[in-house]
Amino acid sequence: MTDDRTPVLVGSAQLLQRDAEPKSALEPLEMLEQVARGAAADASCRDAVLAELDTIALINTVGWSPQNPAGLVAERLAAKPRAMYTSEMGGQIGVTLANLVCERITRGESRIGLVLGCNNMRTLMRARKAGVELEWTQGGSGKPELVGELRRGNSKLESEYGLRSPTDIYPIFENALRARRELDLDTHRQRMGELFSRFTEVAARNPYAWFPTYRSAEELTTVTPQNRMIAFPYPKYLNAVLQTDQAAGLLILSAEAARAYGIPAERRVYWLGGAQSEEEAWWVSERPDFAACPALRDSTCGALRSAGLEIDDIDLIDFYSCFPSAVSMACEMLDLPEDDPRGFTVTGGLPYAGGPASAYTLHALASMAARLRENPGSKGLVTGNGWYLTKHAASVWSTVPKGGDAAAGAMPTPDSSGRLERAPLAVVEEARGKGRLEAYTVVYDRDGAPARGIVLGRQEDGRRFLANTPPDRDLLEAFVACEQVGRDGELSHHEGANRFDPA
Repeated sequence: MTDDRTPVLVGSAQLLQRDAEPKSALEPLEMLEQVARGAAADASCRDAVLAELDTIALINTVGWSPQNPAGLVAERLAAKPRAMYTSEMGGQIGVTLANLVCERITRGESRIGLVLGCNNMRTLMRARKAGVELEWTQGGSGKPELVGELRRGNSKLESEYGLRSPTDIYPIFENALRARRELDLDTHRQRMGELFSRFTEVAARNPYAWFPTYRSAEELTTVTPQNRMIAFPYPKYLNAVLQTDQAAGLLILSAEAARAYGIPAERRVYWLGGAQSEEEAWWVSERPDFAACPALRDSTCGALRSAGLEIDDIDLIDFYSCFPSAVSMACEMLDLPEDDPRGFTVTGGLPYAGGPASAYTLHALASMAARLRENPGSKGLVTGNGWYLTKHAASVWSTVPKGGDAAAGAMPTPDSSGRLERAPLAVVEEARGKGRLEAYTVVYDRDGAPARGIVLGRQEDGRRFLANTPPDRDLLEAFVACEQVGRDGELSHHEGANRFDPA
């Protein structure tokens, strides 16, 4: 018989609001209430289960900062939870919160938990453009516990050289991975397109996808006015889309509560284990190896180990997929081919299913639960990463419970990447002399012209440098026409900035 304290995902719901006018659009609280009630309906149980919630975990919603958003949700559901959580920002946080609720259940601290998240960036941007002030509900009694740390994702020095956002930074990893794999630019471009074309196939079948459209590898990677280059080597169609209005919710019970509420056996998806980790080198510019990600391996292998499984035992996978490099790095760290027949998404990924800020992984978990129910006995893995391959979380699920004590599913201390370099490398503020490139990108303006070259590498003494290239357009166009990793050049420092002149 299943242990009473085994965590069970019994219901999930997703919501998509497309192009509603700002004044009539659902506000965050309304979206969260809808997916909460939808999750209860999906579990085939009455709304009364929501009134008996003892745990609510809510992902931070961009643009909405009431005193206690989890408390507001509880009021809407007539619930009086003992534990309320809100979170930091980060693409891993949905998995982290699901793991947290499951751990509370294994310890006997919770019977009925709800994990919710929404994104209203589309409405926010449209309201700002129209000069409309959004009157979203504020307040909420009590004070929730914060999960995670409110910490910047990039350093002041990185910002000064142009590494300010995901669109600037993920190309750094992509170019480093290409060079590590010794791929020429054309072959690499084709492989990026093939990888994400398979994601669009899944999105095209997903009723909750923001862009449910199949695109070929060539269409994804060919630069056109509609698919302009953002930062080399990513044109627009290979970038996550954040301006969506989406929400998702998960209802997680103990096995004892699931039986007590009469949840049908075929609706139950069991948590087998989870893990999370952070890069020791928090700032991207200080990573010892731009083509490796120790914490990603730690968290994923830790989740598999807590589930008593190997990656080959997994039937369905959803890797966090904001950019191709996020998926490629997961493959690199787990020794998986990028054409693995299982595929790497159950949603379609952030550029196509939608990238609802920190809440994407809740959509991945909801979609995973549906796929697992369609394939009884199968096992699924969902991962998330926050900031720039910085914070990682993973969880494993199945319609079949793991044998043994439920507490054995608790998250282990990750330690699976012991031989990978971890220690941060200090970046010299004033770089001079000879330098060799380890990674780079070129950022483009909205007219499709190369505007800024950003490079990272080592001086002759082995120290890490961060610099810009000269802004000359001819130089930048030549710079992206051939491989630059390993290229030598001359470093100089003037007017407060480092400059790299290719040899």
